[in-house]
Amino acid sequence: MFIQTEATPNPATLKFLPGRPVLESGTLDMPSRETAAQSPLAERLFAIPNVAGVFFGSDFISVTKTAGEWQQLKPAVLGAIMEHFMTGAPLLASGTEPAPAADEFFEEKDADTVATIKDLIETRVRPAVAGDGGDITFKGYKEGVVYLTMKGACSGCPSSTATLRHGIQNLLKHFVPDVVEVRPV
Repeated sequence: MFIQTEATPNPATLKFLPGRPVLESGTLDMPSRETAAQSPLAERLFAIPNVAGVFFGSDFISVTKTAGEWQQLKPAVLGAIMEHFMTGAPLLASGTEPAPAADEFFEEKDADTVATIKDLIETRVRPAVAGDGGDITFKGYKEGVVYLTMKGACSGCPSSTATLRHGIQNLLKHFVPDVVEVRPV
């Protein structure tokens, strides 16, 4: 088994590509050791010193560290991922499903605007962000402000504010004139 790695815009996060599907649908963000009980692989990764977060995408695993250098941490992470896939163990603990999208908020009169915003995020933003080892999902819309949830490599990334302000905000303003600002939740 050969696992590729890619740097992400977040220097604390590295993206691991095992060359096989990871999560069948959606994404799964485990930002703490307490949330790792959902996945034997996540528990294995959190057992490695300095691992602070694990994120599963369709074909990748993003791992976030608290301290240390990737040069020292990377072999242990690669070993844990390889061992997990070689044993054939399930990715998710028995009876565990990726959490459904959190409750969204917006006024009914804004339903058409929200549908357009969600479509743009789904088709233009999420694929690009997944390429960087993270995910961004719609949380709400109120008085021209779009609220987004950042996960994986995007959470805590130094460049995430620039991505929101200059990338996503400009895109949404261009296609949806009612949008005045984009904010992280």
